[in-house]
Amino acid sequence: MTQTDTGRPGRYPRTTGGLVGSIIVLVLAVVAIVLVRGTFRETPTYEPEHVDYLALVASVQQVGLAPAYPAALPEGWYVKDAAFTPGDRPVLDLAMTTDDGRFAGLHQEDRSVDELVDTYVGGDATEGDPVRIAGTVAPEWQTFSDPGGDRAFAAELGEETVLVYGSAREDELRGLVESLTTDELRP
Repeated sequence: MTQTDTGRPGRYPRTTGGLVGSIIVLVLAVVAIVLVRGTFRETPTYEPEHVDYLALVASVQQVGLAPAYPAALPEGWYVKDAAFTPGDRPVLDLAMTTDDGRFAGLHQEDRSVDELVDTYVGGDATEGDPVRIAGTVAPEWQTFSDPGGDRAFAAELGEETVLVYGSAREDELRGLVESLTTDELRP
């Protein structure tokens, strides 16, 4: 009786040339699939939503509050997020993008300047010289900057603190401070 089943798999010839050849074929197939898919694919463009912050400010004013807000934004700027939190301690936040893609923010709340600077500029922010900016909602503004390039202007407005901050250039943030008003808007 001859037994041919040894329980081991059969042998076939393996060569390095065969391995290299199969890798080349596989890589060519993957490249072809990627190119074909790329040819028929449309890349969507993303245009961030521009928020109508003046409508939000008008609704906040209707409940009897007088928030500080920019009367108009510089050309190329837009508000990408606006939020108002009502309650015993109302909070107004505006997040803006400058014409060169930098960030500028406005935050108004009844917390101390130091608390807001720590939260929005950073714990390592240093205070600069106060500045007087004529014609704004507050006569004198404290200035801050941090090693990362963020800057801020802060002022007391009644019982609340207004903080203008961000990575925008200092002259841009100062221009934003100069544009602030509490004038009543018509809904």
